[in-house]
Amino acid sequence: MIRNIVQVGDPVLREKCKPVERFDGALCALLDDMKETLKDAKGAGLAAPQIGIPIRAVAVDVDEGYFEFINPVFVWQKGEQVGAEGCLSIVGKAGTVRRPNKVKIVYQDRKGDRYSIVARDFFARAVCHELDHLEGILYTDKAEHIRDSED
Repeated sequence: MIRNIVQVGDPVLREKCKPVERFDGALCALLDDMKETLKDAKGAGLAAPQIGIPIRAVAVDVDEGYFEFINPVFVWQKGEQVGAEGCLSIVGKAGTVRRPNKVKIVYQDRKGDRYSIVARDFFARAVCHELDHLEGILYTDKAEHIRDSED
């Protein structure tokens, strides 16, 4: 099911999200909805608070593949990149944001199994952007320049 994506100004986007504790059918249904919503919106990532649910779950869809990260935590961050970002919750705007070029996170999958992954370049940017959502941080909080986008 395609969910509504909440927009800037909705207080859920500023909440610090709660960890996922139940790895059950409801979580799987939510993750399936997030995937469908992300594909429909043609985005690179979607965090649960962006559909109004303040839990630590994100989906990332980049050239490296489609990923679901539950309860993700940074292990380390290296390097630096500066580039353009937009957000499905801030329609019509884009900004220039400084991010790490390489990150390692540990996370759980929809079954609760633990994994780690290293992301580089745009994949790292997308991971950082989505994990920021779990802390109530928007890219506009970090952007050096914000402008109208050409959607």
